[in-house]
Amino acid sequence: MSTISTHLRNFKEPTKDQLTQLFFALPSSVNGAPSASGSALGGAPQNEKGEKSVGAAEAELEKMEINAVLSLGVQGEEDSYAGKLYLFPPYLAFASLDRKSVRFTIPLCTIRRVERLNARAGIYALSLSLWHGMKIVVQLTSLRPTADLFCSLLRDALKVELQKGKMKAVKPFVKTCYSELLVANASAPENIDEKDGGGASKGAAAEDGGPSSPAADSMYLGGLGLKFKFPGDPKKLREASKTKLWTNYLRTHGRNLTLLRYPQCTRLIQVGLPNRLRGEMWETLSGSLYLRFENPGYYEQILADNAGRTNTSTEEIEKDLHRSLPEYSAYQSEEGIGALRRVLQAYSFKNPETGYCQAMNILAAAILIYMSEEQAFWLLEVICDRLLPGYYSPSMHGTLLDQRVFESLVQRCLPIIHDHFQEVDVQLSVASLPWFLSLFINSMPMVFAFRIMDCFFCMGPKVLFQVGLAILKINGERLLQIQDDGQFIHLMREYFASLGDSAHPGSSDPRARAITRFQELLLVSFREFAVISDETIQSERRKYRSEIVHSIESFSKRSAIRNLRTLERFTKDQAGLVYDALFKAICIEPPPAVSLPPPSLLTTKDQAEERPETRIGLRTFRVFLSEICTWARTEKIVSNGFKQRVDREVAEHELIDRLFYFWDLSFRGALSFQDLVSGLDGVMFNDLMENIEWFFNLHDKNKDGYLTKDEVLTLSESLLFIFRHELGDAYLGAVSRFMSNAFEYGDALLPRPEGTDPESDPPPIESNQPYMNLATFRMVVLADEILESFFETDFSATFRLEPVPLQEIPNSNSGLLGGFWQNIASDDNRKIFNRFTDEIGKTIGKHQVYTRPAIGKYTALEEPKARESLLTPTMRRTTSRTSLSSPTGEISASELSTSPSVPETSSSTLSVDNAPAISSATSAEFPQMPSMFHAAANAAALMERTPFAIDDAKDDEDESDIETDVEDDGVMDEVDAFLEAHDSGLTQAERELAQDLINAEPVK
Repeated sequence: MSTISTHLRNFKEPTKDQLTQLFFALPSSVNGAPSASGSALGGAPQNEKGEKSVGAAEAELEKMEINAVLSLGVQGEEDSYAGKLYLFPPYLAFASLDRKSVRFTIPLCTIRRVERLNARAGIYALSLSLWHGMKIVVQLTSLRPTADLFCSLLRDALKVELQKGKMKAVKPFVKTCYSELLVANASAPENIDEKDGGGASKGAAAEDGGPSSPAADSMYLGGLGLKFKFPGDPKKLREASKTKLWTNYLRTHGRNLTLLRYPQCTRLIQVGLPNRLRGEMWETLSGSLYLRFENPGYYEQILADNAGRTNTSTEEIEKDLHRSLPEYSAYQSEEGIGALRRVLQAYSFKNPETGYCQAMNILAAAILIYMSEEQAFWLLEVICDRLLPGYYSPSMHGTLLDQRVFESLVQRCLPIIHDHFQEVDVQLSVASLPWFLSLFINSMPMVFAFRIMDCFFCMGPKVLFQVGLAILKINGERLLQIQDDGQFIHLMREYFASLGDSAHPGSSDPRARAITRFQELLLVSFREFAVISDETIQSERRKYRSEIVHSIESFSKRSAIRNLRTLERFTKDQAGLVYDALFKAICIEPPPAVSLPPPSLLTTKDQAEERPETRIGLRTFRVFLSEICTWARTEKIVSNGFKQRVDREVAEHELIDRLFYFWDLSFRGALSFQDLVSGLDGVMFNDLMENIEWFFNLHDKNKDGYLTKDEVLTLSESLLFIFRHELGDAYLGAVSRFMSNAFEYGDALLPRPEGTDPESDPPPIESNQPYMNLATFRMVVLADEILESFFETDFSATFRLEPVPLQEIPNSNSGLLGGFWQNIASDDNRKIFNRFTDEIGKTIGKHQVYTRPAIGKYTALEEPKARESLLTPTMRRTTSRTSLSSPTGEISASELSTSPSVPETSSSTLSVDNAPAISSATSAEFPQMPSMFHAAANAAALMERTPFAIDDAKDDEDESDIETDVEDDGVMDEVDAFLEAHDSGLTQAERELAQDLINAEPVK
């Protein structure tokens, strides 16, 4: 079984709009684009309720961006920031000029009122009232017509949201968010105990406590930590102080669907999220919250639709369930294992091409501690498809690419360490690959890994590179002393186990002694390696993508050859050449996507689905055969006085189609790599008699051991097709003699009724009745010297295993020059240029076209020999003219004509007996598997997680809830450690104007 994929070659850099949507964590279904959940959501009930007019209006909505100044509608709460306001129906987004200080993504259905403010002359400002009672002021600083157009588009988008009824869905949705209970309890006259509220929240879902009872009205979603406790000691983690700070921030800056991300939000995230709030903040920061909001009930539906279904992914999931964070108590019970199983299976059912990949279980197990199953399902979707694309795929191309990028960054930022690793042959990916693949969950204590995940969801994948570089720099002196991979891994484990210790235990300053090694790690990451930006990562990925794709393709080739059930009589190098031709054909003519029958028709609960396998259809097979077989292509050598080129065209004939179905022994209408190897083995190693029998069986449609008259004519046409480009009429005469002899001898051997004259003509038979057996066909072929020579050596020699030039990967650079050159050097433009030079060549009389023969045995014109009858005088009862002139036996003169051709010595070919040449060609073409593949292959051993005592869950019974008198335990000092200067992009006068707009009255 082998899966051959070429999608890595078709990668295209994201467009500007796509990058903007990724930046704001918008679902890919924005403004009519295909949904992130693809066609799987097409049958969701919520997508079928909208009227036609609503769908048409939504499709016509336009996107727009405009310069703006954002102010929070609370005097003195936050500075005003200049930036850009984006309208992506059904979302409104804003980003400051530096794209990191302030940003928000708000569904339009959460906007309750839009008012035009009565401000100074020439000032165009809007006041937006949001669901949670906040007010934001947006000053549109573009020209008046542009501002009017933006307001018009915003009004149309809001009307569509009102018609769809999405505004009614906001209230029940926000009840599932813990932040609602958090802010409501903090605002209530008396605080409700957090633990009691959390424990009663699910039971209160069935009761209508009314708006006066926030706890009773809440049904917030939570993870396994609510029952099995969260990792770490709440007191050491300072949960109460963090909760108080976040409560104050969420009260004034919105929450869940309406969260505004100001600089203070980023600093609070770097300090760490409270356990109960972490799950909601993860899905808000990553954008999975919007997917859950848009697709209510989808998770339960996909599980119900696939209940009882088993496939390769579900089998692999079952193997890894009990290896997923086994030290956490929830995964020692059936409740936790069942939740993990359902989330992973739901993702594999929704994304069958990805299915399940190694380390996905670690990721899902970690996020389920803080999130419900539905929340974890959508967050897993965002991580695998958007944040870390290609990490959790069968080829793991995203992980391998980022490992190469990380090595490049180490070489640039830490050259001494890089040079030492090169000198002692230490592979960086041995340790770093599990870091990236499991988001550090498998490498360091969970309480610290979750802090890194907080930053990862807030700031993006660059955090993984920054933290990785900081780890190497902090341990630089000790790393320069290691001599092998084992010492490297041991050193990293020691460092991760000491992250909770003081970074400066011998310091006389108590504040310095209080700084832990983990705090030091974050400070080094975000200060010294702040230069590592998203643009840096994208640039490095573009630089090394081709190298990784070629390495993966070479690795896939070796795997496909290794997975063959049998090599038949081929060597591994020869099978590699067959694979190269198949891969090139798939690149030129991609086969249809692998489609499996419905689960109910395919398997039962006790029967697993078969593994996916790449199979090619007839169109791809024609291209493949044209690479292997000389008569399956037409090669024209064109000379026009400027240059000489070879134009190759894929031939189409009934013989090729017949061969396709002849090799399809499983009757699937498609061929696998194994089918092609077995089929070629049946023809390339044959002797004379085996070739004659093979050709006979190929045309024996019903496999009864006889050819009908129609099949004899079809066989003759197949020979004419093979000989169509040969020089002279020798082969044409051979086919003509074959037809005459075949019908003459066939008629002579037909049985006659008893009592009839033996010299009389045989009785006529239908054209579809058995007519000629193998022995007769063999005798007719052997009677002709040309056909005998053809079947003895020439026919097998037309199947040539030649090294296929390495396919160039299309340029994915979307820059100005890259796109310009890609448009110029396209295949269509090359064809236009060739036609232009050909016309010039015709004008000056130097245009010549030669067709290269498939066999090329005859180099001079020869007259066909006269036919000699195969029958003895006593057997010559008929001249078979009636058979030759029968309506079914007519052959037009055009079929017997051959185009003039000039012999051309074929390019250097590789016979099946010349194995050493193949080995040298393939070894030069495919480099040695890079070291990162060894790391990927051994990732299972590296993913074994070390248990840390600091992760032991502690009781939080004595932890006070959100109290106003929490003592200052130094958490704000840690917040201030991350404080950065954020430039709002405004002058002093513009700041004063923005403050005036906060108190401005709406236009009457």
